[in-house]
Amino acid sequence: MYELIDQLLRHLRGIWRYRWHMILTAWAVSLGGWAFVYSLPDQYQATAMVHVDTQTVLRPLLRGLAVNFNATQRIGMMTRTLITRPNLEKLARMTDLDLQAGTPEQMEDLLDSLARRIKLHSTKRENLYTISFTDPDRKLAKRVVQSLLTIFVESSLGQSREDTDTAQQFLAQQISQYEKKLNEAEARLADFKRRHVGMMPGEGRDYYARLQNAQSELDAARLQLRELENRRAAQLRQMEDLEDEESTLGIYSDSGGATSAIDARIQSLQSRLDELLLKFTDRHPDVIELRRLIETLETQRQEEAEAMPAEATQSGNPLYQQMQMMLTETTAQIASMRARVAEYESRVKKLQELVDTVPRVEAELQRLNRDYAVHKKNYEQLLARREQANISEQAEISADDVKFRVVEPPRVPLTPSGPNRPLLMSIVMLVGLGSGVFLAYLLYQMRPTFDDPKVMKQVTGLPVFGTVSMVYTDEILRKRRLAMLSFSIVGIGLLLFYAGVMVADGLDLNLAHGLRGLLKDIG
Repeated sequence: MYELIDQLLRHLRGIWRYRWHMILTAWAVSLGGWAFVYSLPDQYQATAMVHVDTQTVLRPLLRGLAVNFNATQRIGMMTRTLITRPNLEKLARMTDLDLQAGTPEQMEDLLDSLARRIKLHSTKRENLYTISFTDPDRKLAKRVVQSLLTIFVESSLGQSREDTDTAQQFLAQQISQYEKKLNEAEARLADFKRRHVGMMPGEGRDYYARLQNAQSELDAARLQLRELENRRAAQLRQMEDLEDEESTLGIYSDSGGATSAIDARIQSLQSRLDELLLKFTDRHPDVIELRRLIETLETQRQEEAEAMPAEATQSGNPLYQQMQMMLTETTAQIASMRARVAEYESRVKKLQELVDTVPRVEAELQRLNRDYAVHKKNYEQLLARREQANISEQAEISADDVKFRVVEPPRVPLTPSGPNRPLLMSIVMLVGLGSGVFLAYLLYQMRPTFDDPKVMKQVTGLPVFGTVSMVYTDEILRKRRLAMLSFSIVGIGLLLFYAGVMVADGLDLNLAHGLRGLLKDIG
């Protein structure tokens, strides 16, 4: 720590040896800097404040019926795009600044200068926007702010109208295209149905469901045909047995034989009924028919017991006649069922022949229906969106969605807002002192001296046997005191001059205009 302090003091002594260089450099830099600061032109800042009201009564009323624009986002986008090339060029034309630019390069420099000096501040919560512009000309600054305010309001409202018109044009174009697509899809679907009549899926059933249903009906018809054929075979056997009995027994001698024949027939039918009940229910047609025959025979037996003649021949045997009637009925049913089986077989054969065609037709039909449904859905949605756009446009025309209210019109203070000369002069003062110290230290490093035996021994590596002290005479001491007084006066004079220019700027003595005029006369 001691060595660090000792080294610092040694550098300070070296700088002090060149104190006049230091103070004169500080004077030169400070005077030049202060002259430059006072030569800077005054800057006037024009400001304006506008309030953007994005609340409207129609928005909640039209929710779901009209397009809900986000006015806050739209205004935010306009504030971010306010300082763009097109807007800056429009601003230059509105303020006649474009007349100052004779070449494209000068025009670019002018637009860049405008972009740097335009400031836009906002408070998002209150939607207050402040527009400011700084320029040496008070009237020009105010005119620029007024033009910026006009551009800001007009571009925001115009953008809303332009967006609505663009959206409606796009919707109209899309509706026209989808209407054409929908008509084409309808024509393709109608033509496809005409070309494939008879192969369309009926009642919502596809090809495989129809084939399976036809096969099931064919199987059921075949089963019923086999049952009828078995019934006919049984009836033929019963008639043959009856004929054998008649040929053996001959003619019945009395009515008791006829009654016994009816009883035998009733027993035969009852046995047949028992067999059918084992297979079918009471509602089966054969069961109902047998029961009807049994009731008829029982009624006939009772009537014959009362009024039948004593003699009867075999040819008038009622059992044989009834069996003959049943056989005829069964034969007719078999013929009808065979026709039904043939029809079902024909249907199944036709469907089997279309095993490759019908599924392809159904798949193509589904694709056409799907395309038609998609086009129809999009077309209806576009129509609904167009109506929403129309309602939104009418609502926007009837009542502005965004309202602008100028809270503070463009205003320019009488006193300039810049440059900040006290701050700049203080910086110049510090820079001047720092330049002097740096020059003195640089000279000390270029022409070093030894004021300490230890340093000399460390640098040269030679032993130091002793030192010779300086003896100051009265004349030398007087000169040193005079030199110190002169340095103090020069240093204090620099500080007093700094204080003077600060006071002059604070009292607004208009030194800047006088200095600029003096420099102009000298030039």
